[in-house]
Amino acid sequence: MTSERRLRLFIIARVVVTILFLASTIILKLQDPDALSDTHFRGIVQLMVFSCIFSAISLAALRRLQWRKSLTRLQVVWDILFVTMLLILTDGIASPYSFLYLLAIMSAGMLISRRDALYTAALCIILYGAMVDMQYYGMLKGLGLTPDAAYQKGEVVVFYTLFLHLTGFVLAALASGYVSELARVSEDALRVTAVNYEELNRLHTTIVEHLESGLLTVTPRWEIRVFNPYIQRLTGLSQEAAYNCLLTAIFPHIVLEGDSLAKPQRGEFYYGTPAGLSCTIGYTSTPYSDSHGVPAGLIITLKDLTELKRMESALKRSDRLAALGELSARMAHEIRNPLAAISGSVQLLAEQGGLRDHESRLLNIVTRESDRLNGLITEFLAYARPRPPRRERFDLRQMLFDLRELLSLDQRFHGISIELAAVGEHSSIHADRGQLQQVLLNLLHNAADAMPDGGIITIETRIRPPGTEADGNRSAELTIMVSDQGSGIEDEALRNLFEPFWTTKASGTGLGLATVYRIMEGHGGTIRASKLEEGGTRFTITLPLLEEFKG
Repeated sequence: MTSERRLRLFIIARVVVTILFLASTIILKLQDPDALSDTHFRGIVQLMVFSCIFSAISLAALRRLQWRKSLTRLQVVWDILFVTMLLILTDGIASPYSFLYLLAIMSAGMLISRRDALYTAALCIILYGAMVDMQYYGMLKGLGLTPDAAYQKGEVVVFYTLFLHLTGFVLAALASGYVSELARVSEDALRVTAVNYEELNRLHTTIVEHLESGLLTVTPRWEIRVFNPYIQRLTGLSQEAAYNCLLTAIFPHIVLEGDSLAKPQRGEFYYGTPAGLSCTIGYTSTPYSDSHGVPAGLIITLKDLTELKRMESALKRSDRLAALGELSARMAHEIRNPLAAISGSVQLLAEQGGLRDHESRLLNIVTRESDRLNGLITEFLAYARPRPPRRERFDLRQMLFDLRELLSLDQRFHGISIELAAVGEHSSIHADRGQLQQVLLNLLHNAADAMPDGGIITIETRIRPPGTEADGNRSAELTIMVSDQGSGIEDEALRNLFEPFWTTKASGTGLGLATVYRIMEGHGGTIRASKLEEGGTRFTITLPLLEEFKG
């Protein structure tokens, strides 16, 4: 409690006590007119009224901060004078109100300091002793205070009374000063603690709300308490909705063993978001205890590992392909030499003539399979050791139109329509035209194979200029989406689609999409496949545009 508030409460309490005392005095005078003389009654009433007026003025002056210390001392001085005047008006040494000095002393100790309490006690001793002595020797007859009460007590009793009051005043000053110092130290410590708690609470709230990972706490009975905004966005549930819910009701895949309250645990699980996305979530549970060391629950942190897993998979793929490329280049060279010798020898035998029909057929088979093997090696080398992209500026829109015209003569595209959607008039890009065309041809061939009964293949392009996101640091990107109306693709195929030598076609080599992946990797882009809700498959190519928006 602040000193200003204590002083205000003190003044208000004095006003209340004064009014009650005034009312009791009036009632006493009405019931027993001889209990107080008219002079003393008028004096008491005037004293009480003046005390109320003084308190009201003090409350009004309390608004002036620069007067607070002087005003506090003035209240103590007035209380001492008030008690002294009240004792004079109520028979001096015989008055039952001398205990009010103790209240004035304790007020000084509580409102100001221990030293001021001792000063107040000394002043009370001086005033009370002077009043008793002056009453005993008849020096206060002019104020209506006769020495009769002092004579009746006798010198020994008067001295004993003075000694008791002196001792009581000093003890009251020491006790109130000690209590005041303890209270002041406790208030300062509480104020510091409150400030530190507020800072810690604000820091805790800020950290929890802005974590780039999920954080929740559960009780030993697995009831959720804290549910930070990251998890709210992940699950679509608010803190209020999740509070007191069981952990297994929201995250049933988090499996915690029986001793989870004793040691940390970690794991991963697949989670389907309300938006229909599937992601890999990693979690770590850490037990925590209350102030008495009793286990109070678990702190569980969640992190979306989907992108990390994708990067890890891409890194493993790159390492595997690098080793495979080095090995395949050497093997292809060693295979091509004997293959060229076989093919040349067969051709020489065929040119000599004089061969029977079945011999000619066998030589034709050897020649055809040699050419097929040579083509496979060429395709494998293109995948294992792709050449760096040779960037040039060309019109993407015109390339797509030319590609559609070219494929219209291909028998595989009989009954299939290629639609170009959202292809702008100005679509000049800087990339390797030949490699990009190879990628699109491969995707279009796969789309045609997925629609043996015909259908529509849609090619949609988008060019996003740089700085369109909140951070303003993203580079320009070209997005090409190739969608078909086939029967779709299985989950297993989605996971292995770009793996070399993995294919669902009876006559496929499994290198087409793997080569597409390597080409996009060489351009610094990405390619991914997804199933469409209405059926079919969509391949999405994302290619960074490095030169389009410079200058």
